[in-house]
Amino acid sequence: MASETEGMPQGVFQCQLCAVSAPYSYVGQKPPNTRSVVLLEECYILKDPFTADRGRFLVLGSRCSICGRLVCVGPDCSLFYSKRFCLPCVRENMNAFPQEIRQDVEKRKALAKTPCGEPGSRT
Repeated sequence: MASETEGMPQGVFQCQLCAVSAPYSYVGQKPPNTRSVVLLEECYILKDPFTADRGRFLVLGSRCSICGRLVCVGPDCSLFYSKRFCLPCVRENMNAFPQEIRQDVEKRKALAKTPCGEPGSRT
């Protein structure tokens, strides 16, 4: 009986930056029905709706390790560098990150400024 409820939604995850929302079925570091998977952070997990494989899952997001905001894993909202950081906290603490992370954030900022339909846009 417990296996029937493992994929059932526990609540709704909502990013506090972009407001994307989705039902989640687990919160933690060891998703159900996985033997050797241990995530590096406590995540909001959704059973993969696109497969019948019970061990497949999608990571929706986590809490920012600085401010505690609930943020999705989208590139416009957060990044993972040993811990999850929301982009506003990354920008406020830019000097605390290595050069590669600073370059990545600058690249993201440049991509976000590209209007839809122009080269480099995500459409």
